[in-house]
Amino acid sequence: MNLEIEPNTRVTLNFSLALETGEQVDSNFGGDPVSFVMGDGSLLPGFERRLLGMRAGDEAEFRIPADEGFGEPQEDNIQSIPRADFDAEAPLEPGMVFTFADAAGGEVPGMIAEVGEDTVTVDFNHPLSGRTIHFKVRIAHVEPAELH
Repeated sequence: MNLEIEPNTRVTLNFSLALETGEQVDSNFGGDPVSFVMGDGSLLPGFERRLLGMRAGDEAEFRIPADEGFGEPQEDNIQSIPRADFDAEAPLEPGMVFTFADAAGGEVPGMIAEVGEDTVTVDFNHPLSGRTIHFKVRIAHVEPAELH
């Protein structure tokens, strides 16, 4: 039985994500494939939608624009934080990534964009926001998702 990928199927695949520059961001080719259930939120909808109808053994490459991938950078996600909120000993440089507590008590990564005398500008946009992603997949297995 060679099932097609559709909602509520468990998909096992190898994948790679690369930027339009060719720089690879993530890949599990050469390693064990990963499994997820379509629609469980592990993949962004723009990625999932392109897998529909594929079967075990299929390989494909997709170009995913920012609006279907990690979104466009949002101005609201760039915030100034008092320099005093950082460890006084810590050297701070643009490009460094820190983890901050969010309102819900979770953690969110933020990248330092600018270091001023009294404030530090932190960009909380996803590092891949605004980027076109080249998504390559090889489907290893498709099966009905088990209902728990």
